[in-house]
Amino acid sequence: MKLADSSSPVRAIVFDLDGLLADSEPLWRLAEREVFGTLGLELDEKALSETTGIRLDEVVRIRYRQKAWEGPSLEAVENMILDALEGHIRAQGKAMPGAYDAVEAARQTGLPMGLASSSPMRVIQQQLEHLGIRDAFDAVHSAEKESYGKPHPAVYLRTAESLGIPARNGLAFEDSLPGMVAAKAATMRVVVVPDAEAAAAPGFGLADWRFDSLQAIPAAFWNELSV
Repeated sequence: MKLADSSSPVRAIVFDLDGLLADSEPLWRLAEREVFGTLGLELDEKALSETTGIRLDEVVRIRYRQKAWEGPSLEAVENMILDALEGHIRAQGKAMPGAYDAVEAARQTGLPMGLASSSPMRVIQQQLEHLGIRDAFDAVHSAEKESYGKPHPAVYLRTAESLGIPARNGLAFEDSLPGMVAAKAATMRVVVVPDAEAAAAPGFGLADWRFDSLQAIPAAFWNELSV
């Protein structure tokens, strides 16, 4: 389907955050490794990558099922991870290559812009402020208040509603497989920019467009979106 398809024109752009605009996936993994390590779970990079894009409360439940711990509640463990993560963001947080240019190119199209993330709102707000891009978005939503996180489409449907468009008229930018599935389930078209470690996953073949990085998106792509 082309961007210019008159039967379903693109009327808004929706970005994911972690791993797409913010280079925060390594920081998430670091925080999870630190906290779960204190609970007796030694997690390698492969195990940590398997939960990329999944809401934190669901990640904590997955780990508890793998090896139940005594002591802190699941909610307490979530907060321990978030506290550790926020410290790492303050110390090491940075944008993904091409993120600022992509946000500016999207802004120049004149289309409304939203952000739909699995992260808790406290983390979203911290990262947007840290990167200096909070004012770029007309709507910012976290899946934490939805019944289900990604790959469920709820957060994308909510974002589309806030932007005042049918979800089918949204164009989502994602880096993870759960995120791509969530956007597609919401009937949005999807641009994927997969992390190098996950790039070989066959599921990414469902995306409408695929680029190796945000920097690789050509100017002609953004120009076709312009209103």
